[in-house]
Parts: sequence; structure tokens; C-alpha cells
Amino acid sequence: MIERTPEGLYCRAAKAWVDPWRPVPRALITHAHADHARPGCGEYWAVASSEGVLRQRLGKDITLHPVTYGEEHWLGQCKVSFHSAGHVLGSAQIRLESEGEVWVVSGDYKRDDDPSCDPFEPVRCDVLITEATFGMPIYRWQSGEQVAKEIHAWWSRDRSRPSLLFCYAFGKAQRLLAELKAIGVEEEVLLHGAVETVTRHYREAGVPMTPSRPVSELPRKDPLEGRLILAPPSAHRSSWMRRFKSPQTAFASGWMAVRGARRRRGYERGFVLSDHADWPGLIQTVRDSGARKVYVTHGQSDVLARYLREVEGVDAEPLDTLFEGESD
Repeated sequence: MIERTPEGLYCRAAKAWVDPWRPVPRALITHAHADHARPGCGEYWAVASSEGVLRQRLGKDITLHPVTYGEEHWLGQCKVSFHSAGHVLGSAQIRLESEGEVWVVSGDYKRDDDPSCDPFEPVRCDVLITEATFGMPIYRWQSGEQVAKEIHAWWSRDRSRPSLLFCYAFGKAQRLLAELKAIGVEEEVLLHGAVETVTRHYREAGVPMTPSRPVSELPRKDPLEGRLILAPPSAHRSSWMRRFKSPQTAFASGWMAVRGARRRRGYERGFVLSDHADWPGLIQTVRDSGARKVYVTHGQSDVLARYLREVEGVDAEPLDTLFEGESD
């Protein structure tokens, strides 16, 4: 039902591409990260709660068809529905049904509890296209609640200087604000401008998060002692950091599970928090799908596909795509 074309994954029955890599007439979008939602398409279909971020990133005048989770639409000869992926606000798995066969394109997803987005929904199918960003057995996540407690302890331990926590601007930063809120933190958190613009859409969607405001609203001479500031990795070691006197620094990412990653990236502390499924989550998703055929893309696709064949007895193989993610 789905074929790989120069523009991306194409469903001929729906006359639509899923997360196309180049401009196409009709795009079905799993979520608003840049490698899955690209500019220039004739029309976009995506979950309604992702609309704000999509218009911010692709242009306010794009032709967008907002949908709700589980709602069925006929596109050409294909029945299409979007189901929560638990990755970021408005993220979805896309279910395609035609001539009695069901395919699911997972996009990016996670199985862990996350107060900033809808939980993952298992979807039964004949063929599953799954990501494998963290497709190795070493990747096993602890709860977001536990990580939030670790971050709060790190922040609280040294109030003599600013605490700079680097994380991805869309998804990770808002999850951190929501996780801190969930453990009872009400102290204001300061945000880099790139984080603030996306956080606004989460607040408009009603996601409960700890109070925040842009760091740019504070006087330049404010020493910001004892304040927690969230910033994207691109701000690390940039001129933006000059206003912070002797800050303690940390990075929140699934890659912090790899020994030496924090040191190589130049952070004092690393917190393991991912918006992608860990190894058990990937395996459980394949089992829950009941798929007879699995295509594995993005990340450790060879490792996961081999495990599925040799241990789970599933017909699985890697699928090359251009999906790159925001590095988590």
C-alpha cells in the first residue's frame, strides 16, 4: 500500500505522502518536527493540536486540514485515521486501510507517561512502519517523574548561580515544564526565545506547566542567581550565554544514557529523558500491533529488525528514509 518514492512514503490509494521529504500535493503529517513536516506542500493533514506549531514553522497561510484522534476520513480509495503517538503535542501514528489491508506509519513515538501530550495508543495492523531511534537494548528509560525530581534537586542544590538546562525547543522543553508542574514545582522557569515561542502553543492547548517567561524580559544586569533557564542546544557556548555568570549546565536527552556523551558535549550534568520509545517500548509496540510485516526506519534499524526476525519471529527489515529527528 505504501511505496518509497523520491518525495517520500507514498500511499497511492490515498494519493498522499506521509511526512514527505519534498513538496507534494497532499501531505499526511505525523507531527511538527522539521524532518517530518516540510514546507511547500499543496495541503497538509494533521492533528488539530499541532496546528499552532505547524503554522509557526511552515507558514501561517498553509492549507491545513485539522483532524481529531480516531476520526476516519476517506481520501481516494483509502480510509485514513490519526492515532496518538505520545511523542509531542499533536503527534500521531497514521493508519491507512484499503482493500482489506491496514498499514500504520508510526512516526516518532514513546510509550512512557508524559503530562504534556496525549498517551500512546496501540493500533492493530497488517504492516507497521516503526521508528528505531533508540533501537538497542541499552536504552531503557526511568519515569519522567523521577527525572523531574532529579532535575529539581540539581537546580535546588546550588542557588548561588544560574542553572542552565539545555533541551530541544519543541517537545522536550514543554515536557520538562509539565513534569516539574506534576511534582509540585510552582517556581517560575525562564526560557530562551526559541523555547518560549513553542511553549505558547502548549499553553493555548491547555497543557498544565509550571510558570515561565522569556529570560529576555528580565533586566540585563539581573544576575539570575538560583534561576532555572531552559535553552536549546544551539545556545550552548553561544554569545547568548554571556549574560549568565558561572552557570551550572546540564543537558536532558535520551543520549545521556550513553557513557561519555555528557562529557563529549561539554555539559556538567546529564539527565536521561527521551521523547522516543526505549527498547522495551519498541518491542511492545510491534507485539501490540500484531503486524505480520514490519519495516524499521530511523536510528538503529538494522539492530531492531534483526531482533524482531530472530527473537520475535516477525518478518522485519530496515527501510531507508530521510527522517532524522531533533536528535532527542
